[in-house]
Amino acid sequence: MKELKEILNIELFNINENTFKLSNLLLILVIFLGTKILLWIVKSSFKRKTRNRKDEKGNYLAIYQLIKYFAWVVAIIFIIETLGIDVTVLIAGSAALLVGIGMGLQQTFNDFISGIILLSEGSIKVGDVLEINGDVVIVKHIGIRTSKVINREDIIIIVPNSLITSNSVINWSHQSEMSRFSVEVGVAYGSDIDLVINILEESAKEHKKVANDHKIEARFLDFADSSLNFQILFFSEDVFRIEGIKSDIRKIIYKKFIENNIKIPFPQMDVHLDK
Repeated sequence: MKELKEILNIELFNINENTFKLSNLLLILVIFLGTKILLWIVKSSFKRKTRNRKDEKGNYLAIYQLIKYFAWVVAIIFIIETLGIDVTVLIAGSAALLVGIGMGLQQTFNDFISGIILLSEGSIKVGDVLEINGDVVIVKHIGIRTSKVINREDIIIIVPNSLITSNSVINWSHQSEMSRFSVEVGVAYGSDIDLVINILEESAKEHKKVANDHKIEARFLDFADSSLNFQILFFSEDVFRIEGIKSDIRKIIYKKFIENNIKIPFPQMDVHLDK
């Protein structure tokens, strides 16, 4: 036991007249490893709880992120204290410096506060489908300063958290399981209106991603300059890939129009010249 104490009291170096011993180094390692193990236990516990409850996975991930940041802040404070540095004195002595840094990093702090809001509020979670500035994305990760999303082209985008909290963002995942979408098309004057409506409704019903147990409705929208404009309304669960579904429906509509001799007009203008 005496030999062990002598080993632990071996002096490694000095910091501000404070002797840093081997025992201090071991304590720092214990704090670091203890924090890692604690976070691993918390994360494993959350994974077990959400294994069969995918709808709550985003909430638990947000809670875990907050616990993670808090745990590391506490761990760093303990490590600094172990080094013999008084944290309160350090903060007081660098107050003016922190104010200057805060002025220069105002946007970064804004993103940081926005990250805390996102993680604590839970209005946006990992896995949610968002529409930000016209771009539809899936949230893959919410960080303390930035969030990672992926768009329909499978491109990863790093988004500052303040962009999400300070702008109008559509969260499609807050909708019911089904969302309603539309496809518009124009046909030539003289076309059979009832036939066009039937074709549009049949075209939507043929797509496997369209919910046939929800109302599929075609509407005659307007008399345009060169066409009669129609709209087909349908419901689908696949919000993120809806543009691909719309493309498929347009293909079906076009084929049926050809089969039934229905023309899709191009813009045209008659010019009359007076002699």
